[in-house]
Parts: sequence; structure tokens; C-alpha cells
Amino acid sequence: MIEIKNITKRYSKLIAVDDVSFSIKDKECFALLGLNGAGKTTLINILTTGMLPTSGTATINNYDLIREKEKIRKIINISPQESAVAKNLTIKENLEFVASLYDIQNRKNKIDDIISKFGLKEKENVKCKKLSGGQLRRVSIALAMITEPQILFLDEPTLGLDVKSRKILWGIIKELKNKLTILLTTHYLEEVEFLADRIGIISRGQMKAIGTRDEIVKLTKTNSLENAFLMLSEEE
Repeated sequence: MIEIKNITKRYSKLIAVDDVSFSIKDKECFALLGLNGAGKTTLINILTTGMLPTSGTATINNYDLIREKEKIRKIINISPQESAVAKNLTIKENLEFVASLYDIQNRKNKIDDIISKFGLKEKENVKCKKLSGGQLRRVSIALAMITEPQILFLDEPTLGLDVKSRKILWGIIKELKNKLTILLTTHYLEEVEFLADRIGIISRGQMKAIGTRDEIVKLTKTNSLENAFLMLSEEE
């Protein structure tokens, strides 16, 4: 589904992403781990066509990242760190607005269905500025899902949430697994162990390891994902 080849992004003397190559399988949940400044957000911005790489390329569902950006945008969506939810609109109004932008057919039924799936029925007519942090994150992911993407980018989806809200979102993401391809960034290692099929650890722009949780632990000769992550990121 995603094939990344020698992607590099330079800002003057700073190399944010350094010759990164890896692939993500169809309907896989792939977690991208790294400390702040490791290159995660830059890589996400490139893959979601928000910026061009300095060199290298990628294909997303066989569409070329450089030459076929518009086709890629039609099959992906992102729930960013900073929620794109319109706070003065209700949950339903937010979904109706996005559905109209994408000219989604049968939108009433699709909106009702996604509100139900995300456990937001009781709040559907409440303005989003009155929602909790966890509810806002659910709305953000719902807005990304209303377009029925083949690939979903989740950038720190549970950042700053309490334990209960985080567990609710984990359940929602777990339900999405095997239905579409997910690229997840997070700082919560327990989130990775619960959700991810495979993991990539990036440090100073370089991909240090890729594999399942057990493969990475074995590679680093440690006894936990946390210790493996710290070992691979210690240079920062």
C-alpha cells in the first residue's frame, strides 16, 4: 500500500528525514515512534502531500507521491495533532460540512452511521466547544473517516487524554484495523503494543529499526519495547 524509497528532507543545514526507506502493507496498522524532533511529523507531512521531499519518492496505492498528488489525496485522510474540528459547530454540522466538501453521496445515512460507531449519538447536536478532549479526538477521527479513506494517518491521536478517554479511542482504532491501512504516531508505548502490527523507530531522521514488537526487542537484545526504544533513540 505504501512504498517509501530513499526519502530525504533538508532545511538548509538541517536534515529532518535522512534517506528513509520502508513499506507499509495493505490494511496494516504501522506505528511510527520517535522522540520529539526525530522526523515523524516531517515524514507524515510528506506522505500526506503537505510538502515535497528534497529527494527520494514514494508510492501510495501505486500512485506516485510527486506526480500524482491529487489521486493520493482522494484515498487518504489524516487526524492531525491539532484538531481540525470547528468548535462553534455541532458534531453533526462538522460532519455535514466535510461530507459536502467531498461531495459524499447518501451523506445523511453515512453521518448517522459514523456518529453511532464513534459513540457520539447523545452529543451529535452539541457544539464542539463544549466537548471533552476525548470526545473532540473522536470527532476528529470521525471527520477523517467520513471520506472512507483507504489509508488513515493518526498523528498522536490520544495526546493529552486521560486513561479512560485513551482506552475508548484505542477501542475505536482497534475496530478500524483490518478495514484500512493505518499509520499511527504516538508517544505511548502501551498504545503501540495494543494496536500496531509493526513498528518503525526513527531517530535524528534515520529509520533505526522496523518490525514487530518482538522482532525489535530481539534485535536490540533488550527485554521490553521501552528499553529497545530508549536504546535506539539514546543518541538524541
